[in-house]
Amino acid sequence: MRHHDHDEQPYIVIEKHAGGVGNLLLGVLIGAGVALLFAPRSGEETRTEISRRARRAGSKVKGVAHEVTDQVVDTFEGARARVEEQIESARSAIETKRAQVARAMEAGREAAQQARGDLERRLAETKAAYNAGAEVARAANGRTRVPAPSDAGSGSGT
Repeated sequence: MRHHDHDEQPYIVIEKHAGGVGNLLLGVLIGAGVALLFAPRSGEETRTEISRRARRAGSKVKGVAHEVTDQVVDTFEGARARVEEQIESARSAIETKRAQVARAMEAGREAAQQARGDLERRLAETKAAYNAGAEVARAANGRTRVPAPSDAGSGSGT
C-alpha cells in the first residue's frame, strides 16, 4: 500500500498481523496438501507420511492447547490470589473498625456513668444546702415549715 507524505514522496506501510493457532493449522494443512501433490512416493508411502504428519500436527495442537490451558490456569490462580488478598484486607479493616467502635462505646458508657454520678452528687449537695438553708430560715422566722422548691411557686406558705 503506497502513501504520500506532505513532500509528495511515496512511502510504504507494512502491516503485520499476529499469528495464532488457526494460522498454524492452516499452514500444516497447506503443507500436507503440497507434499501430496509433489510426492514421488507410492500410495502406501504417502499414506504413512500423511499419518505421521497428522500425528505430528496433532501433537503440536495438543502442545499449544496445553500451553493455553496452563496460561489460563496461571491467570486464574493469580486473580484468585489477588481477590483473596483483598478479601482478607477488607476483613482486617472491618475488624479494626469494629474494635474502634467497641472502644468508643465503652468510653461513652464510662463518660455517661461518670456524668450521672457527678449529677447525683451535685443534686445531693444542692438538697443538703437547701435543707440547711431551710433550717436557718426556720430558726430565724420561728416557723416550723419552709416550703419545698416545688411548693415555692404556688404561694402557700404555712
